Formats: sequence, structure tokens, C-alpha cells
Amino acid sequence: MTANVASGPEEPSEPLALATLRALAAPRRLVPILVVIVSLLIAQARSGGSASLAVGVALCASFTLLAPVSWRVIAADRPTLLRILVYAALGVIVVFGIGGVIPRWFRLPPSLLTAPWNLLSSLALYWVGGWGLGRDIDLEARLVAQRARAEKLAREAERAQLLALRAHLDPHFLFNTLNAIAEWCRVDGAVAEQAVLRLASMLRAVLAGVRAEWWPLEQELALVRTLFELFSLRDPSRFTVVTEIDPDASPWPVPPLVLLPLAENAMKHGPGAGHEGEVRLVIQCTKGALRITLSNPGPYTGPRSGSDGLPTVERRLALAYDGRARLAIRGEGDHTRVDLELPEVTS
Repeated sequence: MTANVASGPEEPSEPLALATLRALAAPRRLVPILVVIVSLLIAQARSGGSASLAVGVALCASFTLLAPVSWRVIAADRPTLLRILVYAALGVIVVFGIGGVIPRWFRLPPSLLTAPWNLLSSLALYWVGGWGLGRDIDLEARLVAQRARAEKLAREAERAQLLALRAHLDPHFLFNTLNAIAEWCRVDGAVAEQAVLRLASMLRAVLAGVRAEWWPLEQELALVRTLFELFSLRDPSRFTVVTEIDPDASPWPVPPLVLLPLAENAMKHGPGAGHEGEVRLVIQCTKGALRITLSNPGPYTGPRSGSDGLPTVERRLALAYDGRARLAIRGEGDHTRVDLELPEVTS
């Protein structure tokens, strides 16, 4: 997903007549049409002989092909009285031309579809069949267009939500880090200087991440390592970092800045809160999923009131992976453990 999506030039729409014929060929329309046509043609042949069959075929073609096309071209978009009259007049010309004039030219006997009074029934079939099929095709086309529009709006809303989450998440990290540097300035200027340099390096990567849709895990890990270095500047002996990273996981695409807030929380509420011990990061690349485990010293005390960092990450994962990612946090003795599972991204 991207924050900004440029829409390209629209593809030329299919001609209305061709689109109508294509819709008529759909099995759900074609099968009942054929049932009716075959029945009419059998009755037509039995009533007027084989010579009248060709006239019956022409009339049935007008009912099922010409009538829906003419309705959609003439009157479907704006069914004014004038347009409806034009459609009706075309039906009179077609039906009486095929069913009235042609049989007289060839001196064919009256039949089911061409007998003088039966021509009125044929005209009704033209009018009603064209209107009914044409209207059904129009309604289906509008439904498909509305669904496509709704899906597009949903995607745009999702992108807007993701952009808002990113805009919230990045200052959250920045403010916490600046507060830590401010504290270090009062205690140790050299440490604060090193922290500022590392923070500048991180911010360059963070800005690139905000603009990106996905980036390789190795870029996310570079930020996490810099974060660990920031916290180790003040008291290197307070914690140790152990990493076990599957080499195959490095190119795995992940949403930018999705692991960084979890690492920040681990440092802030672990070594940053005075808990000494081992910070362990384990990343395994399995078939169809990337499994990440992050543990830090310090007992897990449950969700913190007023905290919106983790809920923001959870919502971001839900948007990026359509609810298929899993994030779980639990206590493990005197440690806190985070388990994150990211499914494989398919294009």
C-alpha cells in the first residue's frame, strides 16, 4: 500500500453494442434465451412449415439481440418520452418488416409469429424483451461499477488511515528519543553527542521509510541496531544484545518502521527502566511466514493505560496484511516477550 497513488489514464470503454452482446452471452442469460427461442422456432416451423423457419430465426434474433442493443443505445441512459417512442418505432419497423413484408414477398403462409394478429405479440416480445434484457444488463453494469467504486474508496480510506498511523508513529519514536537525549545532556555530554549523531542517521532512514510502501527487513534491522546502540551509550554494561537472524530473512519485505516501535518499547521498559539482562532478537524465515521474537529484561505488566504505541502497531499490521499478521506480548518469568508473525506478501 502506498500513501499516494497516481491514477493512470483510463482505458477506453468497450462499445455499448459490443458490451451488450457480451452480456447476453453470459450463461445466466444465454441459457433461458435459448430455451425460449428453441421453443418458439419449433412452434414456428410446425405452424408455417420449414420455409417460415428463417423468418422465425430473424424475428427471434431481433427480440434477443437487436432489441436490447437498441434499448441501451437509444433510451437506457435517459429514458425520456421521445427516446422511448423512437425505440418503440424501431420495434414496429423491425417486426413488421421481418414478420409482415418478407412473408408477403415470398408468399409464405401465416405462422405463429407472422400471422396478422400474432405480429402484435411479436412486437410485444420485441419491446418487452429488449427493455427487460437491456435493463437487466444496465443494472448489472451499474452494480459492478458501484462495487468497483466502493472497493476503490475502501482502498483509498485504508491508505489514508495508514498514512495517518505513520504520521503518528514517527513523532512518537522521535519524541521519546529526544527526551532520552535531553536527560543524557545533563549527565554526560559526550554520550549525548554520540546519541545525536546516531539519531540523525536513524532519522534519515525513518524519513525514507515513511515514503516507502515496503522495504527489506535488513533496512528495518539497521534501524533496530542503531536504537540498541543509542541505549547502550549511557550504560553499556546494563544489557547485552543477542541476535539470531536467518540469512534468508534479510530481503523479506516488511512495512517500514513496524519492528522499530517494538524494539523501542523493549528498550524503554527494559534496560531503560533499570532492568538488567539480555535483550534477544530471533528472526526465522519459514515457508509462507516470517517469525520474529523479541524479549527484554523486565516483567510484563500488561497493557499500559493511555499507551497508544502498540495499538497503533497492531492497526498498522492489520492494514498492511489484511488481518493476517499476528502480534502477541506475554510475560516469560522476569522477561517480556513479543512474538510477531508476518505472512508472505503476494503481489
